[in-house]
Amino acid sequence: MSSKIIWPLLGLIFFFNACGSTPYLKENSAFIVFKTPTFKYADMGFVYENKHEVKAEIYGSGQAIMSLRISDGSVCMNLLACMPEKQFNQQVLSARYPEGTLEAIFRGKALFSGHNMKKTRNGFTQKLISHNKYNIDYTVLNNDIIFRDTINHILVKVKKQ
Repeated sequence: MSSKIIWPLLGLIFFFNACGSTPYLKENSAFIVFKTPTFKYADMGFVYENKHEVKAEIYGSGQAIMSLRISDGSVCMNLLACMPEKQFNQQVLSARYPEGTLEAIFRGKALFSGHNMKKTRNGFTQKLISHNKYNIDYTVLNNDIIFRDTINHILVKVKKQ
């Protein structure tokens, strides 16, 4: 092949390679429950993680019925356009949640800067209450994550396999 063809081909290869997303470092199958006043999903799926983003997918009959990607302060859900996390919280969760809440849940990390966190042998629990704003019970134990807000009627469970 002549260099007139090789250099443009190499340029295209490097261009498309640079546009690719960072590979996920963690991939877990999981039973996922995602219930809010506007969405209700529960089935087997996968949680993918890397340094920059978290993606959760729920499958039904072999098809992805819900896909949620959280990265760089934005949330993309297959039924909604990508939006800033603050807007996602307002429309889907609660406007009173700080940014980073949903990502922390799927990663199994402490919420609200670790406020009221009680460490246990295999994880931690948090009880977060703000009168008429939220009443959150959050537990991370082994491979189980349970986030429940009784005021805002939100339940997120992730049971990693």
